[in-house]
Amino acid sequence: MREEIPDDVRTLVLRAKTGDTEAFGTLYDRYVDLVYRYIYFRVGSHPLAEDLTSETFLRALRRVADFTWQGRDFGAWLVTIARNLVTDHFKSGRYRLEITTGEVLDVPLDGAYIPENAVVTAIINDRVLRAVRDLNPEQQECVVLRFLHGLSLAETALIMGKKSGAIKALQFRAIRALARALKHDLA
Repeated sequence: MREEIPDDVRTLVLRAKTGDTEAFGTLYDRYVDLVYRYIYFRVGSHPLAEDLTSETFLRALRRVADFTWQGRDFGAWLVTIARNLVTDHFKSGRYRLEITTGEVLDVPLDGAYIPENAVVTAIINDRVLRAVRDLNPEQQECVVLRFLHGLSLAETALIMGKKSGAIKALQFRAIRALARALKHDLA
């Protein structure tokens, strides 16, 4: 189950492993959105997601010399680091159930956006995200990786340390659970 790694990524990683900061910067540019989106969905806070994304790349920079190809993309390695940071964050007790008022409604209300539509869209998105957060942790991670990040079954299996068949079953159960949870809300 080895994936083809693009030659440009392979070259950039090899250069970064030898201390080429420009190559690591290019890798950063290529993967920062993937890592940020993964973290943001898990923590639900832009400032915290930015902090954990920075920490992910700082750890990756420190450990890039130790990176070895294990049949997965460099991005999967970065998401694994991010996953561990998010887990550590929630375990550490630094997590607080606080939401600043600036994060309550993060939808622009000018231009083509009609305020009523923006509010309805925000409510629907919030409900869907709450339903995903109500799934068990493995189902949550599967849904986030597969649908929010668009990763393949193989990539998701590598990140989660499972076989593709197990990911298919996990995904199926998660979708069924979401359908039950959202049945009345989004009908």
